[in-house]
Amino acid sequence: MAKAIKAKIKFVIEGGNAVPGQKIGPALGQHGVNIGEFVSRFNEQTKDRRGDLVPVILTVYEDRTFILNYKKAPVAFMVLKAAGLKKGSATSNTKKVGKISKAQVMEIAKQKLEDLNTRNLDSAARTVAGSAKSLGIEVV
Repeated sequence: MAKAIKAKIKFVIEGGNAVPGQKIGPALGQHGVNIGEFVSRFNEQTKDRRGDLVPVILTVYEDRTFILNYKKAPVAFMVLKAAGLKKGSATSNTKKVGKISKAQVMEIAKQKLEDLNTRNLDSAARTVAGSAKSLGIEVV
């Protein structure tokens, strides 16, 4: 018989850099999750993604055990990283802050394809290009 699921919690944490602070402590504590065990497992399993944002879905069971499912970094983070920027434009429709190539857009789309709501690479590339546009980054 399968375990009963108590909760599913979503976080976006820097890889290999989780700390039991204000972001995750209260959310884990209210479901009875051992915070130290979560932090050590997360940091160990994401040490190769240090510096990247890592979305994680934490499934907590009634017996207080849990599993971690990792996703790829958010598209906006990947676009900013490809453009070499820390943040996007405040007024993306008038002020452009950077450029990325179509090849970079396709590479990001390939990496992110399994997490998107499409299986078509061209559609995924248009999604990535739209994210770039909303950040004030031109696709050339």
